[in-house]
Amino acid sequence: MEEFLIKYYIPLTHGVELLAALTGVIYYRKYNYSNAKYFIYFLVFIAIAELVSGYTHFIENDGLFSFLKGTVFQKNYWWGALYWSLGGIMFYSYYFLRIIKTKSFVLVIRISRYFYLIFFFVYIFFNWNDYFIKPFPVINILGAIVIFLCAIFYFIEILKSDVVLTFYKSINFYIATTIFIWWLIITPIVFFNIYYRHVDWNFIFLKWQIYLFANICMYLTFTIALIWCKPEND
Repeated sequence: MEEFLIKYYIPLTHGVELLAALTGVIYYRKYNYSNAKYFIYFLVFIAIAELVSGYTHFIENDGLFSFLKGTVFQKNYWWGALYWSLGGIMFYSYYFLRIIKTKSFVLVIRISRYFYLIFFFVYIFFNWNDYFIKPFPVINILGAIVIFLCAIFYFIEILKSDVVLTFYKSINFYIATTIFIWWLIITPIVFFNIYYRHVDWNFIFLKWQIYLFANICMYLTFTIALIWCKPEND
């Protein structure tokens, strides 16, 4: 299993991300007049961002980016924090602001996302050196809380509406459910990142297995949902 993860973890992860993004592009016309088109933009952005994060593989052995060796950019923690910890939370909170109609829910999400945005930059400012060498658990946890709020508010709203009768046809339902479960699975891992930094390979392989399983399930669900669901035109 360890050899399989070392050899195929990155190709499999990028593969399902590209599959979801490509499916979104193919079915873009279907969702052109719905909020789901923004989700397709995000899938394409994530696929590109993940490919960019692979620049670290071209630093060692006099690779293309060998000039980055010994600099703060040798690791890609900084990039992951920007496009996922910040970009991911900002996008999903924005997306749910577009589909949630209850004013009190909208207000809470707006306050939560702006608090998170401010906290993100303030925390990094006071921990600037660590920003390039490790992830920040507190940022990941706060981001998860924002996601949980968005998803829970969406679930409550559809339970109170007629949408609950046809929820299985709504792509928004699959987006909300999938990201809720993904963050629920991934968030606890941040408490054990100390073992990752101390090169505990048992933990590293366990982390890779969890991430690989979660990512494959998430992006395959997005892919199937884009094909199966009907657009909710605005």
